[in-house]
Amino acid sequence: MSGTLYIVATPIGNLEDMTYRAVRILGQVDLIAAEDTRHSLKLLNHFGISKPLTSYFDHNQQLKGERILHALRQGKSVALISDAGTPCVSDPGFNLVRDAVAEGIPVMAVPGPCAAIAALSGSGLPSDTFTFAGFPPSRQGRRRTFLANMVNLPGTLMLYEAPHRLADTLRDIHEVMGDRQIVLARELTKIYEEFIRGSVSGVMTAVARGKVRGEVVILIAAGETGQTETEPLDVVLESLLADGNLSIKDAARKASEITGSSRSESYAEALRLRNSAVQE
Repeated sequence: MSGTLYIVATPIGNLEDMTYRAVRILGQVDLIAAEDTRHSLKLLNHFGISKPLTSYFDHNQQLKGERILHALRQGKSVALISDAGTPCVSDPGFNLVRDAVAEGIPVMAVPGPCAAIAALSGSGLPSDTFTFAGFPPSRQGRRRTFLANMVNLPGTLMLYEAPHRLADTLRDIHEVMGDRQIVLARELTKIYEEFIRGSVSGVMTAVARGKVRGEVVILIAAGETGQTETEPLDVVLESLLADGNLSIKDAARKASEITGSSRSESYAEALRLRNSAVQE
């Protein structure tokens, strides 16, 4: 009979957020698979937990995943933890869960801290409908296309971002999605926890004043979709882009003025048309 794979959430900063159940499960399993064993060892030592550790992260997930599955097949129980927060949210843990489920191995989630949900609950933005999209692409072109594909999503959009890319990502959000209301959450549950709220341009100014440390959560309010009053937006854009004299940005601005569509919607459609033309 196979063992059970436990997906155990750990604190994102404040050790007091560790749940009683998480401590109990980690103390009972036969093996703990951790993103960084050195980092996790400090957490386990704090709670007096001494169990065999193995690493499981992006670059060794195929090899280690098979070893973990082998242990589960032998009836051993395994707990999967990440460096912070809930495993399988923007990390490779889902691959292990998928493979375990495919083999009929029991999987149990032990809920707890999650940076995205903590940020959403404290943001003040609508939380009845939301989309979590993880980390945007690191390259600007792909990042802008990524954002353009989400311009018309309903509800709040949540992203993770590294501090060294934050300024560039905020500029792209402003360019592609417009000057929407956003919230930037950083250092969640830690001493210097901070929520920066305002328009994209206002948050960009606030961020520029100091150095941002640690990964951040960006929450973006839904935009208003403009209504086409003359020719369809795509027809107007195709005409403006046809002669090649206008940039994507200028064509989007002009199409917005002609059709009454928002600039962010026009820019997203212009990107889509350009990408379609390149693929053809």
